[in-house]
Amino acid sequence: MKKKTIARAMIAVMLASSLPAIAQDRGYYQDRAQERREERREDRREFREERREDRRDARDDRRDQRRAYQDGYRDARRGAGPRHDLYRGQRLPANYHNRQYVVDNWRAHRLSAPPRGHHWVQVGNDYVLAAIATGVIASIFLGN
Repeated sequence: MKKKTIARAMIAVMLASSLPAIAQDRGYYQDRAQERREERREDRREFREERREDRRDARDDRRDQRRAYQDGYRDARRGAGPRHDLYRGQRLPANYHNRQYVVDNWRAHRLSAPPRGHHWVQVGNDYVLAAIATGVIASIFLGN
């Protein structure tokens, strides 16, 4: 009988001493899993930042290409006037504010009716639709 109780006591002592080791192992694995989760989170964050930078770079590249195209297009297209330097959005030069350049018979010149607050102005062989008050060019009709 004593042998059985001694054996039971020994088994109990062995089990009691091995429980902290099991708990430590579980803690190690939990810590390792937490580290892996943090690494994955950091990897996702870096990936998102890289994608954001790539999109920003692509947007900048598109903007640069658009500007280069517009500059080339602006150089290649012909503006109105004797020097071809009048473009939409610019102000009409002061010397064209005189009444002698305003086209009153726009139908005879095959032009559309000017909207309210605008009038057609003849600049060389070209016609410019300009705002009466500000002189800002709204449209250009190039002659031959």
